[in-house]
Amino acid sequence: MPVRPALAAAAAGAAALLCTAVAPATADPNETVTVDPTGRVAADGTVTLSGTYRCTGGTGPVFVSSTVGQDSSTVRYGIGGTRAVCDGAVHTWVNTGKVEKDRVRPGTADVEATVMELRPEGGLPLPYFHAHQVREVTLGQG
Repeated sequence: MPVRPALAAAAAGAAALLCTAVAPATADPNETVTVDPTGRVAADGTVTLSGTYRCTGGTGPVFVSSTVGQDSSTVRYGIGGTRAVCDGAVHTWVNTGKVEKDRVRPGTADVEATVMELRPEGGLPLPYFHAHQVREVTLGQG
């Protein structure tokens, strides 16, 4: 078999595997993530968001990720990621990230936070979602 069709077949197979593996899983109802009602954006575009999380039963690395968007735009900016501890206790998270200057400004913003684990399945780390929240927050200057 020529190399290009073999590579295309391998890529299609890998894509199909990832698409089926990312199907939402049912999380424990006691697992939560919250977003604080206020955040900060500095003049240089550095955004700081925070909240709490609780998760259980992590077998792989777990992270709290966050994104921010404004003005009903479909554009969202990733704001850092915090390593999570899934021991059933409530923990705080703080994520900081820098976006292009003036893309995020003080005022109302939509923030999305997700607790996601990379579970080893058949030798591949596949995503498992523990908790998710979307919330409107107020970004202050700072």
